[in-house]
Order: sequence, then structure tokens, then C-alpha cells
Amino acid sequence: MHRVAALVRPVQPTFELGCAVEVFGTRRDGIPQYYEFEVCTETPGPVPTTAGYAMSVPQGLSALETADTVLIPGWTPVEAPLSDGVRQALLAAHARGARLVTICAGVFALARTGLLDDRSATTHWARADQLAREFPRVRVQPDVLYIDHGDVATSAGAGAGIDLCLHLVRRDHGAPHAALIARHMVLPPHREGGQVQYMPPAPPGDALDGLLEWAGARLATPLSVEDMAAHLNISPRTLARRFADRLGTSPGAWLLARRVIAARTLLETSDLPVEAIATRVGLTSAVNLRRRFHKQVGTTPGAYRRAFRVP
Repeated sequence: MHRVAALVRPVQPTFELGCAVEVFGTRRDGIPQYYEFEVCTETPGPVPTTAGYAMSVPQGLSALETADTVLIPGWTPVEAPLSDGVRQALLAAHARGARLVTICAGVFALARTGLLDDRSATTHWARADQLAREFPRVRVQPDVLYIDHGDVATSAGAGAGIDLCLHLVRRDHGAPHAALIARHMVLPPHREGGQVQYMPPAPPGDALDGLLEWAGARLATPLSVEDMAAHLNISPRTLARRFADRLGTSPGAWLLARRVIAARTLLETSDLPVEAIATRVGLTSAVNLRRRFHKQVGTTPGAYRRAFRVP
């Protein structure tokens, strides 16, 4: 039996812990139970939660000494340091071969052990910049759902924690068993870790004398970089320099990203077929939209619509 120990602290996020409980700790009729799940904390007793209630946690850090997977389901506040006891317990668990897993902001705790130095990791997109600033040796990837190195694994925002937990079940006991759990949870059986997080599209802004707003209103037309340069009465080379200086990208890359953002919005808010969306955002065909969309977002337009369609 594979032992999973979730390390909680005050104030504990409830949803992140619930993700782990649902995948590893909930017993379901007709489904083999391959995991033993327990919750532990540095100081056993009542642990307040973000939901306003306290939960009783009788297990201390000794639970980590025999766990096969140590899971950190969030960490609030993210600036909270690791005590020497927690740091040593995590390092000892890793040294004897336990798998260390974080959900959402739990990565901040793991980063403080040094185990993520010179490795890629992810967290909720809203915390990615902070993670990169505080831990410059961690290669932060803000646009993926989860990253699994085998011995350590990190996930993005809370919902992506379910994806990571199901991925670990799939790795431990095969895809059919993971799909069976997902079916009981009424979830898609599998989302690849490389699929991008959902992030609200950034507003076009006005960093180039109104050009971005002007171009954003003309996405359905065969707009080119030359057209954009002509609108400002400058050369394409000068336009490229301005984009690099002010936006850190090229005009062509910005225009493509803006078209994909527009496609995302239409996929979320309309029932238009993919072919019509491709025309509206200036990507000419469904084939081209699917290719560009998958490269930038990491999934297909159809899968994206199923995940994020607004009723």
C-alpha cells in the first residue's frame, strides 16, 4: 500500500487539500484502494483553515518518516518560512526516496528546501513572478498545468492539483485505474501537464501610440507587419525596434498572440464553429487555427472550449 502524507499548516487552504483527499484518500465502492492517506502538521492539534473552521490533525511530522509521497497542498501565506523541523523532515523524506509533491502555492515551501534549485517548477499563474523573484535558481514555468520530475512534482492553481494527482495515479497504477477515479469524480480522465494554464487575456494596452488598439480591431483583415508600420508612418525595422523595447516581442509574434487571444475569447463565449472563429481572428482556416492554437496554448480549440466555455 502506497502511503500519502499531506503536510498542512495554519492557515490551510481547504480546496487544495480536498484535491488530494478525493484522489488518494476517498474510498469508492468497486474501485481498488491502492493508497493510505493521512494528514499531518508540525504541531498536532487544531489547524485553522481558509474556510473559517479548524480541523483536528493528530499526526505530527513523524508521519513523513514512512510516507511514500509527501504532499504539500498549498502554503499560506506564501511568505511563511520553513521551520527547521519541517525543512529537515522534507529533506529526510526526499533523501530516503519519498516523492515530494506540491499543489499551487505549496511550491514556495518546497523551494525553500533547495530541492527545486536548477529545476523547472510551476505554480498558480498569479504567483509565478513572485516565485521567480524569490527563488532565482528555480526555472519557473508559469504556463503549464504541472511538472513531474519523478522525485519532485509541482502543479499550478488549485484545479491543476487534481490533474497532477491523477497523473501520479496513472504513473503508479496505470491509465485505466486513473480514468476510473476520474470518472467517479466526473472529471476528464487526463490533461497533459504541458497544457497551458488558463490566464485572463491581457488587455491590448496603448504602448505604441494607439497601434495595438487599432490592430486589435482589425484582426479579421489580412493585417501584416507592414500594414502596422504604415499606420505609424515608420519602417517595419523601426516598428520591430519599438516592439522589442516596449513589449519585449516582435510585431509578428504579438499579432499572432493577439489573434489566439481573440480565438480563446470566442471559444469561451460563443457557439461559433472553429472555421468561423478562424476567419474572425484572421487565421484564415480551421487547420491553421488548430496548429497555431495548439502551439501557443498547448491544447486544441475543441478541448479548450470544453474546459472553459461560459454557459
